[in-house]
This record gives sequence, structure tokens and C-alpha cells, in this order.
Amino acid sequence: MARLPDRADRRSVLRATAGVTGIAGLSALAGCLGGAGDGSDGDDTDGNGEDSPPDDGADVDYAVETVADGFENPWGLTFLPDDGRLLVTERPGRLSLVDPADGAVAGVAGAPEVFAEGQGGLLDVAVHPDYPDDSRIYLTYSATSGDERGATTHVGAGRLSLDGGGAPALDGFEAIRVAEPFREGANHFGSRATFGPDGALFVTVGDRRDMNFGPDHVSQDRSTELGATLRLTPDGDAHPENPFVDDSDAADAIYSYGHRNPQAMAVRPETGAIWQCEHGEEDGDEINVVERGGNYGWPIATEACRYGTDDPLAPPHDDRDDVTGPIHYWRCGSEGFPPSGAVFYDGDAFPEWRGDLFAGTLAAQYLGRFTVEGAGVEGASATERDPLLDGREWRMRAIAVEPATGHLYVAVDAGDAPIARIVPD
Repeated sequence: MARLPDRADRRSVLRATAGVTGIAGLSALAGCLGGAGDGSDGDDTDGNGEDSPPDDGADVDYAVETVADGFENPWGLTFLPDDGRLLVTERPGRLSLVDPADGAVAGVAGAPEVFAEGQGGLLDVAVHPDYPDDSRIYLTYSATSGDERGATTHVGAGRLSLDGGGAPALDGFEAIRVAEPFREGANHFGSRATFGPDGALFVTVGDRRDMNFGPDHVSQDRSTELGATLRLTPDGDAHPENPFVDDSDAADAIYSYGHRNPQAMAVRPETGAIWQCEHGEEDGDEINVVERGGNYGWPIATEACRYGTDDPLAPPHDDRDDVTGPIHYWRCGSEGFPPSGAVFYDGDAFPEWRGDLFAGTLAAQYLGRFTVEGAGVEGASATERDPLLDGREWRMRAIAVEPATGHLYVAVDAGDAPIARIVPD
């Protein structure tokens, strides 16, 4: 399991330039929009480690442009296929459609009411893989039960209407999956959503910050859908080929479990595998290749320490033979890589980056790039390379690749935030 190079070393070898241009000509992109919190629970600490790996030889100059600004804690990004426009969620509960050509922003009616407290609110967005033939748009969000049972992660879908010359809208939006059980509190909802190569919908659900760090933790309890990756049909039902559908003591929607708070997920095009990045406790952040039925260890196996200490919270993954370990992690004392948002780069704008994994980091405030080799849990590896957008004091919340151009789009997590894009310089 690879460890992170020292962050000071990463800065010292940073080659990529960050010239600031933009549709709106906003020189504020130089770094004045960082630091606004989202009610995080203290996971979000800077990255640090040891033993910088050799560089991969990619010496890529890039520029940064403002696409649009004024967003309040944007959380999810996705492009509409064959359309070119970008859907953006904002945590307080707004959904917008952005035209990258001119920065025009249009509100989308029909988004659900959300529990917008702490880390909760309107979270990720995904498009049905057969869009526009199937115009369903999927949202993940936190919402309450209405009967004082607390809140939980929801998945909902509605059909995107762009016809008639009126404002865009989600028609017939409804919840199609509610992760049971509801719990009090406002942290650790997950929640990324992506379609796999077989058309199944994968959704991450956080552990709702269960502090019972033992074998009875919700992430180890397969009867709940917390601390798990769910695999669903497009209608929200449990996928019929899930690993525990014949187990009466397990939730049939679970694909993998033993997760803490995965806030990044992407499909690797070369293999079709699901990759995730998730938050540790005191450090212990992870990159995982997620496989059917896997137990990823939280909290009975972790590289994290207890908050405010150097004391290991549990044995490391390698000390147990009943859990699946990360392919890359940030050990306790490294100051971590609190992740949010990930994408595998497959565009034409930066051929040197094809096949690389990009992952945003929050408190460490840069865009990480990882070269990837091998396949599967046992054979895959990820090596972190030079950071992008370092020094701007931007919390990186979500990432997307523009299909037509290969430009990288980034949502900055702040109360008055831009959507930025990275283009060849």
C-alpha cells in the first residue's frame, strides 16, 4: 500500500503553471475563495507523508478559467451527454444548469426538500446512461423522516424537461431509495452516485459518524445500509446480483461495506472497476478498489488514529485477513488527504494525463493527480504526482471532464464559489 509523498516536496516539484483567465475575467481565482467550511466534522486535515516518489515525466502547463461563479457550497457536477451543459448541485438545495460556452446559469425546478445542516443537503447528481432517450436525472441528498427519527441519505430521480422554452425542470421527482436507518446528527452522509458499465447505479452512504468503534459499528452491521456502497437498479431497487440478496440478516442493496464516509467515486474506463476515496478518522484516508461483497474494514481495521492523538484507532488492514485493504492510504500523522470528488481522465486536451485518477481534497486545498497501474484489489496501485491548483486555498469538492473538449471542471467548496475549468496553457 503506497504512502503519500511529503506535501512540501510536492510543492517544490510543482511544474504546472496556473495562469488565470476566464469568461468573466475574475482574477479572484488566484485564491481568495478558500476556507469556507461545510460543517465538516474535523476529518478535513492537510496532507503530509514521506518519501516522494519519482515524477512520471509529465510536464504539463495549464491555465485556469472561470466558467461561472456565485455558487453556495456546490457539491456535485455532471455533464449532459450530447448537450454540452453542466448540472451543478448546491448543498442548500439548489440545482442549476450551466452553459460552459457563456457561463449562463439557469435554475432547475423540482429539486427535493433537503436537510441542509452540517454535512447534509443536496449532494451528488448523475445522469441516466441512456440519456436523452431516458431523461432521468438522479440526485443524492439528506432528508429527514418527518417523525423525529433523524435524517439519512436519499436517492431520488426525475425527468429533466428542457422543452417549451421555459425554465428547465425535474418532472415527477421522487425518492427511489432511502438508506435505513435514520439517525440523529448532521455528518457522514456520503454521498456519491455513479453508473457502472453494466448500467447499475452505485451510491455511497456514510456511517453517520457512529462513534462506537467496535465490531457492532453500523459499518460492520450488514442489516443496515449505512457505511456501505449500495448497488441499485435505475428504478432504485436492490440489484438482483448483489452479494447478500439471499441473506435474510443483510440489507439486499449492499454491494460493499465497512466504509466510513466515501465522498469520491469513479469508474476506471480500462477495467470497469469502481474506485472510491474515503475519509479516515485522524488521517487514515483511503483509495479503494471496490469489489462485490468486500468488507473494507472500518472501524475494526484502519490506518487512522483517534482524533487528537497518535494512538491507532484499530489494527491496520494488513493485520487482518477478513478485510480488504486500500490500494493507497494516508497513515496517521501524515495529515491526510480528506477527499471529495474523483474522476478518471479520458479526454483529449491533456494526453499526458489519460488514465490518471484525479481526486479533490478539502482542507489540504489542492487537486490530486494519481498515476494508476495494475487492476483489481491485489494488483492495482496509485502513485500521487504533482498537485494541481495548489496555493489557491480552494477546497476541492467535485470534478468532471467535459466530453467535447477534455477540459477538467472543478467545483470549489465555499459560500460564494466558482466553477472553474483547467485548460491547456
